[in-house]
Amino acid sequence: MNRVTVSIGSNIEREQHVRVCLDALHASFGELAVSRVFESEPVGFEDGRNFYNLVAAFDSNASVGELQAWCKRLEFANGRVKNSAKFSPRTLDIDLLTVGTLTGEHDGIELPRDEITEHAFVLKPLAELLPEATHPLNGERYDRLWQAFDAGDQRLWPVDFHWRQQWISRADD
Repeated sequence: MNRVTVSIGSNIEREQHVRVCLDALHASFGELAVSRVFESEPVGFEDGRNFYNLVAAFDSNASVGELQAWCKRLEFANGRVKNSAKFSPRTLDIDLLTVGTLTGEHDGIELPRDEITEHAFVLKPLAELLPEATHPLNGERYDRLWQAFDAGDQRLWPVDFHWRQQWISRADD
């Protein structure tokens, strides 16, 4: 059984799509660990709509290819347009970050995902959710990677977010 982490983002009907994603992850993989939800300014996008971003973790025996296919099916089922421009608005964006301690290319997917150490909207929620877990390539703890991270102009802040009759995120935390 591998611990899987995924990054979830949306900048179109954000609350609806994040909830749909969390519900689908829970239905397919069982118990989830979920970070706070952060609003972030788009990085590299011409459309200035802010994103909601978070990280979820769960256990699975599925292969990397099966996990990736599951993520893509859910994205497309929620209005993601196949072959859309890289920096275009997203109803739902689900990216595999890690699958256990796997490194390198597996089923055409490079693990761990390089965005972990490049984008605040991935590293901050990952560091809060799994502070003592370590990056599979460099062995650094996620909380320490976040402490050393230069966010520059990558602004993000927690937002109020309710899922399954409980608050998973509060803006004033």
